[in-house]
Amino acid sequence: MTEQAHDRFEISPEMRSMAETNFKQARETFEKLFAGAEAAAGSLEERGATMRAGARNIGARAIAFAEANVQASLDYAQSLVHAKDLSEVMRLHSEYVQAQMRVLAEQASELGQIVSRAAIDATKPKH
Repeated sequence: MTEQAHDRFEISPEMRSMAETNFKQARETFEKLFAGAEAAAGSLEERGATMRAGARNIGARAIAFAEANVQASLDYAQSLVHAKDLSEVMRLHSEYVQAQMRVLAEQASELGQIVSRAAIDATKPKH
């Protein structure tokens, strides 16, 4: 088997179409889920007058991070559907993993800072 033949794979138009439809449905479901989560978080904020600003900020950032991470995963999966050969799949995978590792490190750092600030604020005496 030649190297070119080994690296080449075919996805039938029907399978590609089905995958694109599934990704579209997953994306729509994801958007509805996060809209509901944001509405619920907003409702809790309105009802919970005693909720600390730091806790709201942590929750909001966690939701934003989760949304960004799921979006990146959906984008990655969709890019795989359009890959033309194995080398492109490997390149896309490498780029995705490297990008996600950077993003997750940044997100962990930011959440750590937010939690630290919230803990400091929670221990300050009230006047």
